[in-house]
Amino acid sequence: MLRNLQTSHGFNNNNDTNDDDGGDGDGETAGNGKNMLARKLSTKGDTLYLERRVGLFSGVALIVGTMIGSGIFVSPTGLLIRTGSIGLSFVIWAACGAMSLLGALAYAELGTMNPSSGAEYAYLMDAFGPMPAFLFSWISTLILKPSQVAIICLSFAKYAVEAFVDECGSSDFVVKIVAVLSILIITYINCYSVNLATGVQNAFTAAKLVAVFVVVAGGVYKIIQGRTEHFRNYFENTTTSMGDVATAFYSGLWAYDGWNNLNYVTEEIKNPSKNIPKAIYISIPLVTMCYLLVNVAYLTIMSPDEIVRNEAVAVTFGIRALGSIAWVIPLSITISTFGSANGTLFAAGRLCFAASREGHLMHVLSYIHIKKLTPMPSIIFHSIITIVMVASGTINSLIDFFSFTAWIFYGSAMLALLVMRYTRPDVPRPYKVPIIIPLIIFVISLYLVVAPIIDKPQVEYLYSVMFMIAGMIFYVPFVRLGYKFRIIDRWTVIIQLLLQVAPTKLVLPE
Repeated sequence: MLRNLQTSHGFNNNNDTNDDDGGDGDGETAGNGKNMLARKLSTKGDTLYLERRVGLFSGVALIVGTMIGSGIFVSPTGLLIRTGSIGLSFVIWAACGAMSLLGALAYAELGTMNPSSGAEYAYLMDAFGPMPAFLFSWISTLILKPSQVAIICLSFAKYAVEAFVDECGSSDFVVKIVAVLSILIITYINCYSVNLATGVQNAFTAAKLVAVFVVVAGGVYKIIQGRTEHFRNYFENTTTSMGDVATAFYSGLWAYDGWNNLNYVTEEIKNPSKNIPKAIYISIPLVTMCYLLVNVAYLTIMSPDEIVRNEAVAVTFGIRALGSIAWVIPLSITISTFGSANGTLFAAGRLCFAASREGHLMHVLSYIHIKKLTPMPSIIFHSIITIVMVASGTINSLIDFFSFTAWIFYGSAMLALLVMRYTRPDVPRPYKVPIIIPLIIFVISLYLVVAPIIDKPQVEYLYSVMFMIAGMIFYVPFVRLGYKFRIIDRWTVIIQLLLQVAPTKLVLPE
């Protein structure tokens, strides 16, 4: 029989260390030979463990591939509506890029200080204990990550279907069916192999960068032809509403979301203390430059009023700028969104895995496949919730809900970093940012959460708060007191046999 060796998941303050050769090592150690702030990680001493198979190139591809998804093709319209002028819209696009870079650098400190997978979940656990960490895993697993994948897959399906229908357009039912099929495909890819998932991510990231280059090249050609009439009166009709500015940031930051995804897979990154900061410095400035140049390209073809009225800005650009090869744009968007969905699900599965390993979700969700070494149950669990959201939601309603809730926890992660500078000053930090960086992001996150509530309250914000309250109610009996239904053990056995998965801390029979 299998013998369970699960131990306490508290802070690892003993003297056990994992070897790290500076390149492809399977652990991170501090200079003094003691483990960094971390949970009980999987190690080579265990029968099953998550291998470090994500290098620098794959790390860059994960960030770029998840950031450049549907946002640059969907967000320009919403952002321009809320800002009122192209001048302020460009300021917000650039500011969102700067915020993403600063936030990612702060996350680099957190990720190298605590090399556990799970990102915000691990950091909130370190700084504030199990309750805030559970609330994050509760909301992220059931709402945030599934809604993010659902938005991307709906965008993918919309552009994929439009390539095969006439001018009458496609039905919502067909779009949702295609979105569900795309979810099933990326679920299979991520369950089958980490190498396959990262390989798909690398290939699709390269393809979408080529697509961005095509759009930018088309814009440059139009500028050479003298099409600059839309670059006048930059700040005319600029909004004065603080709520509109905050929700404009939501649209822009949605396009940049994914800057923290590398922290969800820290346990699978080769030499994370070096590769996490390097990947951030390469990927986020690259994405920011792409977004600014793509928006310039749009304005060489369409006026601000046309962009506001157009739901498919990129497609219209392709028809007007590329002529007979306009089909490249819908194809590029489908490639871009599919790659983004693949990377987002890859990261989301690791969050669920980390929270379950701590006992904050069903333990079976922390099991991995005995041969493929992928967190198959957590990936499938996320996919099921995503399919439900695709069947019941729309893109616009999901974006506002996602952005509001996500920035609550981004701000909480910045607060965790600030708190641990004083409560855990001796914990090794291979990478350290100036204290002003997390402070700036924390203040901005407060503004992004509070301003829309004061200026333009929406029912989505109430849903978010209600879901947090429900999480606190759920926490007491099922996590704090450890109550569980008897049927859970039966389901665990069935899932183990069906999916061939097992916990990472086991000894198999000889």
